[in-house]
Amino acid sequence: MTDAVQIVLAKRPAGDVTADCFREEKVSLPTPADGEVLVRSRFLSLDPYMRPRMTELRSYTPPFELDKPLTGGSVGEVAESKNPRFAKGDTVMGMLNWASHTLHDGKGLRKIDPAAAPLSAHLGVLGMPSFTAWYGVRHICKPKAGETVFVSAATGAVGQVAGQLAKLAGARVVGCAGGEDKCAWAVREAGYDACFNHKTEHDVGAVLDKLCPQGIDADFENVGGKIFHAVFERLNNFGRVAFCGAISEYQDQTPMAGPPKMFTIVQRRLTLQGFIVSDHVALMGEFVSEIGGLVKEGKLKSRETVVDGLARAPQAFMGLLKGENFGKLVVQV
Repeated sequence: MTDAVQIVLAKRPAGDVTADCFREEKVSLPTPADGEVLVRSRFLSLDPYMRPRMTELRSYTPPFELDKPLTGGSVGEVAESKNPRFAKGDTVMGMLNWASHTLHDGKGLRKIDPAAAPLSAHLGVLGMPSFTAWYGVRHICKPKAGETVFVSAATGAVGQVAGQLAKLAGARVVGCAGGEDKCAWAVREAGYDACFNHKTEHDVGAVLDKLCPQGIDADFENVGGKIFHAVFERLNNFGRVAFCGAISEYQDQTPMAGPPKMFTIVQRRLTLQGFIVSDHVALMGEFVSEIGGLVKEGKLKSRETVVDGLARAPQAFMGLLKGENFGKLVVQV
């Protein structure tokens, strides 16, 4: 038996996520059965997509179960193994519980080289958020030299990579973020041509007209809501939208209506595509080759916020939904 600490979903949120939606529990995990591994968590990824999973609404992933541990992308170390694919001491990544230890059937786990990069990087610039950015930019936005690309949540885990990839393609890149320090980093380090603070710029349309005088050719959308509405009105003919997320709407109890005059999609021959990166795992090798090379060459910068301790995961997650993190948010378990 192994003593473990885990965080379970205590109740489903109505509107904003609150601390009483979570409960910390101490449990004893049995010795792994044949085919199972016991994994000790090292880093847990906190991501916006987890918010819809806290409800019972139909979505692309099953909802979290009440009184069961929440799960998330994680890096951990095999503590015990009865699975021939893994040995004690292997470093692995995959979906693990919000817990100190997870008893796992091995499906979806893969070994990684702990010497290749900092462990947390496998959850950020070398992991799912970066893969999401890469797919959305390369396969949907398809920026060309001289075009204007807009990225909302420009310094988030996904946005920071999306903006840099668009810039490397030769586009003018404009973004928004929730703080002056974030916007300064976007321009200074990530190479954005401009970035505005959406918490202080209340007339989004006016600031977009100023920063994107030629209109917007491609939008990498992470925020949704009023920001997306303003972007939508300024899309050029044959504009492309990679709709990755809508974090500003996840806690709304009443769904927000879409942009007015949807016939604009026809008039301007727009492409609006929602996407889930797990549909494109066949492209993982191509992604790793390209992004790994850019990171190694110093052409791709990244920021992360590391929270120390599993007990702080709920508070960190609530902060994520309010934009309090800077870059990729991970918990060092």
